[in-house]
Formats: sequence, C-alpha cells, structure tokens
Amino acid sequence: MKTNIYRHEFRIRLKSVIAWSIALAAINLVFFSIFPTFADEAALANEMMARFPPELLSAFGMNGVDLSTVLGFYSFIFLFAQVCLAIQAGNYGFGLVSIEESELTADFLISKPVSRGQILNSKLLAAFTSLTISNLVVWISGFTAILAFRNGRDFETRTLFLLLSSIVIFQLFFLSVGLVISLLVKRVRSVTPYSLGLGFGMYVLSAFSEMEGVSVLEFITPFKHLNPTYIVQHVGYDLPLILLNISITLFSLVASYWLYIHRDIPAVV
Repeated sequence: MKTNIYRHEFRIRLKSVIAWSIALAAINLVFFSIFPTFADEAALANEMMARFPPELLSAFGMNGVDLSTVLGFYSFIFLFAQVCLAIQAGNYGFGLVSIEESELTADFLISKPVSRGQILNSKLLAAFTSLTISNLVVWISGFTAILAFRNGRDFETRTLFLLLSSIVIFQLFFLSVGLVISLLVKRVRSVTPYSLGLGFGMYVLSAFSEMEGVSVLEFITPFKHLNPTYIVQHVGYDLPLILLNISITLFSLVASYWLYIHRDIPAVV
C-alpha cells in the first residue's frame, strides 16, 4: 500500500518535474552561453556594472561579483535557478496533502490499512524524488554549460560543488515550510498562489535586506542562508545561517507530522 501511494504521488508530479527540469536546464545553458562575450569584454562589462545603482546590484546579489570569471557569472545565473527551485519545492509542499482535501479524496486514503504517518512518509519521499530529479538536471546542465562555454578559463571545481550541493538544503526548506503552512491554514484551494508567494516573497525579503541593510531579514530567507555570491567568494557556507535553515526545516517537518496525524479530515457525505 505504501509503495502504491509513493508511485501515485510520483506519477502525478512527473509532468511537472519534466517542465521544471526543462526550464532549469534552459536557464543554465542559454544564460551561460553569453559568458564568452562578458569574459572577452571584461573591462567593458565591469564598467557597465559600475554604472548601475548599488541598490540594484545588491538586489540581484551582484555586489563584489566579477562577471568575467566563470563562477562569478554562474553565481549570477544560479540565483534565477534558485527562484525556480523555490517555487517548485513550495508547490509540492503546499500540494502534498491539500490537493486531496480540496478534491475530497483524503478520507478515502486514510480509510486504507495504513497509518497517517506512513502516508506522509510516502508522500514526502515521492516529492523528494521529484525534486532530486530537478536537482540532478541542474547539476548536469550546469557542468555542461560551464564546460561548453567557459572559453578556456579555469574555475574551482570544489566551489562549484559547494554551490550545487546547496540545492538540497534549499529545496527541503521550501518543501517543509510549504507543507506546514498548508496544514495550518483551513483550506488551500490552489497551491500556485501560495508557492509563488512563498518563493518570490522570500526572494524579495533577501533583496530588501541587501538594499536596506536590514540584517535581521537574513535570518528569515533561505536566499540569504544559501547566497550563491557568498558561497563563491568565501568557498564555503555561512555556517550559522545554514544551521538555522536546517533547524527551520526540521521543525517544519516535525510540526507537519503532528498536525497531519491530529488533523480533522472532512469526509464526503
């Protein structure tokens, strides 16, 4: 029964996984294909960047970024990939249990000889599998784009690994937070507004903290916890923020299990 739930949950997300994977691969390959132009005109590119307002550069995490380097340019692209990954993970989190409740099929599922904890285990595993596929696509397309368009320039492989490895932590944050929010609200009629709000909202908070220097906001948004510019510049993670991120994820997952197990599931009359 648990295997059937997992297969069903994965199957209903397969088209979504393919669509998100194509979009993420396109971001890596299409955007990075213009890197040779920036690299060949490094002085002109840096002069152009210097003309932009500092607030605008901060909003896009481009302060102190050298776009003429392989990883400097890729860290800029990676930010756009993060926005897509956030929306995708949030979408899966919000829809994990709310879709069945909105379609009035949740009571049918829990009537089967399987515990609510096991149901949620299967659902989370299916969602994580879906996110892992998108994660792998980012890894493959990222390495492919860099190797194809680096134009003979060197880059630190370890730094790139650190940058790409941050995706798992990033995805789990939005998956778990989306799940716990969906269980706290009475009813989620459509997951899209919630996932877009969470993904873009967290990005806006990150941009606002950069522009206004509001350091307290960095404790809220994973775009600051896993800032690609910071990772590239320091060749490592901001450990306190990473630990905070993981703590929020674990708390959200524990709270989600408690809320789901004790949730009053409406029955179809």
